Amino acid sequence: MSIRPRYARAVLEGRKKYELRRLSGLKPPEEGSRVVVYASGDSQSIIGEFKVGKLIVGSPEKVWDLVGKELYGITPEAKRYIEGATRAVAIEVREPRLYSVSVKLDKIRRVIPEWSPPYSFEKLEDGDPLYELIIRYLE
Repeated sequence: MSIRPRYARAVLEGRKKYELRRLSGLKPPEEGSRVVVYASGDSQSIIGEFKVGKLIVGSPEKVWDLVGKELYGITPEAKRYIEGATRAVAIEVREPRLYSVSVKLDKIRRVIPEWSPPYSFEKLEDGDPLYELIIRYLE
């Protein structure tokens, strides 16, 4: 899951309890699954992970009404991010873990030349080179 660096840190430090996503054609991650966090922007690194807690799926207005107060002051533009979407999801962050070592995009591409971070998020399948070569190393 790609997250802007300052929000990625807030998630992995336990200050941001929900991550919001637009669901235009995407299926949300399953409760209990592990999310590997790629900090985008200037960081361009895999920096940590968290476990998916409860999912709140619905219209952007419904999702914001249920979790917006949890994000106030941490992610002021979060409401604008999900506005206009047909559906949105609030993903509860559980067991956040900041890796002791991060892996920069250029290092990932030395091992997996064609890899590009997801725009929002994507599911890693068993045997995926990113998981087998990079994430296992970070564990």
